[in-house]
Amino acid sequence: MENEIKPSSVPADGRHLPFPPKDLALLWRISFDGETEPDKIEFALRERIKELNCLYGVSQLAERYLHSLDNLLRELVNFLPHSWQYPEVTCARILFNGKTYTSDGFEVTSWRQSAQIYMYHEPVGEVGICYLEECPPADEGPFLKEERALLDAVAEQIGTIATRISAEMELEEANRQLTLEHQALQEANTALRILLSRIEQEKGEIYHDIKTNVEKILMPILRALALQLPPAQMKYVEMLQKNLEEITSPFISKLSLSYHSMTPTEIAICNMIRNGMRTKEIADMRGVSEATINRHREKIRRKLKITNQDVNLATFLQSGMWESKEKLTV
Repeated sequence: MENEIKPSSVPADGRHLPFPPKDLALLWRISFDGETEPDKIEFALRERIKELNCLYGVSQLAERYLHSLDNLLRELVNFLPHSWQYPEVTCARILFNGKTYTSDGFEVTSWRQSAQIYMYHEPVGEVGICYLEECPPADEGPFLKEERALLDAVAEQIGTIATRISAEMELEEANRQLTLEHQALQEANTALRILLSRIEQEKGEIYHDIKTNVEKILMPILRALALQLPPAQMKYVEMLQKNLEEITSPFISKLSLSYHSMTPTEIAICNMIRNGMRTKEIADMRGVSEATINRHREKIRRKLKITNQDVNLATFLQSGMWESKEKLTV
């Protein structure tokens, strides 16, 4: 199509190198043989200076717009025409990731050249130069071979700068996300500490309320009841009193937490033994034989790891030795 800027050939690795790398450095050399006219040498020198100034200018613009490729390309597209042989009739266009940047008075003409822009070996756009009117023929239509090398170098610089800016933006975004996650984690930890503190405070308040109710309401009732019961039934009142005391000093819950293999029956028997009840009393209260209670006692001793030890089970449970013993075995 006539209105399409034609890219130059691109090798498989994604780089635009119409000349061998070893010859690139020679493109800006000026011949000084004896037959070269002074005017031609002066003209060639001016062109080379313009081309070198172009590369230097691209670097300066990249430094100015370290974090904005959009602003860089807006400036660059108006800067490029001044570096070509006929700047007064030169215009430029940069296509990058679906966006178009054009110099003042840009038109697509038949006198054009272009070079593709690559990021990570993938084409992402192109930079093109057009002459608005016909100019004398040179190495590539009206363009010099040095201008082709310059355009390729500019396209490569744009790709390099875009890659750097993209990497920096990704890094900044990653750092921002990490900062947000770190702040969220700190806030969650703070909220968790506050929640745990409130739970502990509420537990303390519940414990205090239960203890107060037991001491001021239930215990006086039980003491009054004990005065009216026959001696045979006093054991039940005493058991009830001691079990209520356990609410404020929870032997049963601690025992079940420390010794997970204990069954509910064994825990209940432990509580009775700790309260001073003998085997026959426990058997009568539970409606089983003394032999059954003795088997339970043996299982309890085994689970408490005091089998074959000269330790009284009631004393062991009353003294709290079972708590320290469990800590040593964990």
